[in-house]
Amino acid sequence: MCITGRLAGNFVLATVLFAFHARAVADEPKPKPENIIGVHLTEPVAPQKFEHAPKFWVSDVTDRSGNPQPMLVLKSRGGIFLDRQPTIIVRESLEESLKSANLLAADANSADLTVRVYLFHFGLAEGSGLDFFGKVEYSAIVKNPKTGETAEVKATGTSIAKGAARKKNVQKNVQDDLEESLKDATRNFLRGQQLKEAVALLWKGGNEAQKPEANP
Repeated sequence: MCITGRLAGNFVLATVLFAFHARAVADEPKPKPENIIGVHLTEPVAPQKFEHAPKFWVSDVTDRSGNPQPMLVLKSRGGIFLDRQPTIIVRESLEESLKSANLLAADANSADLTVRVYLFHFGLAEGSGLDFFGKVEYSAIVKNPKTGETAEVKATGTSIAKGAARKKNVQKNVQDDLEESLKDATRNFLRGQQLKEAVALLWKGGNEAQKPEANP
């Protein structure tokens, strides 16, 4: 009798849990044409001036955020999705900016320095009420392929919170926040002191490796 009661109780519990799970799945936002936004740099970020102006190649951008849905940037209000993976957006922003200053190599083989990016955050951090803050954060390993030497360069971009009550305004503000954060992170990387020091260190190693041996 007790065993039968326990089985019945377990069945009821399983049924309730299944119902909650089914409802949660049904409530999950899905990408649709009306809730997808495109995030781009409004204009390329001008890199800083380097003494020897090396050619860069972005070898890879890896997502290290641990986010199972990196394209879902806002779950509430029916959801807001990116039209491309954040890794693609970050790669495009770096390549466009380097190309605008003639610092992008034609291919990996012709690059003086390669850049491998690890993306830790690309999205929003909710504030109070209807305010949203954008944030883009990554770390890049800059490498001289001739010497094998590397240096780490970190970059973070944030945006000022913007609030909105209407759905269309929310989407517009989320897009603006992310584009502002992306531009800030790109500028932080390309114009920062860390990259300047990395290039000075790695490019010096490249020059030394190319020097002819002295005659005995």
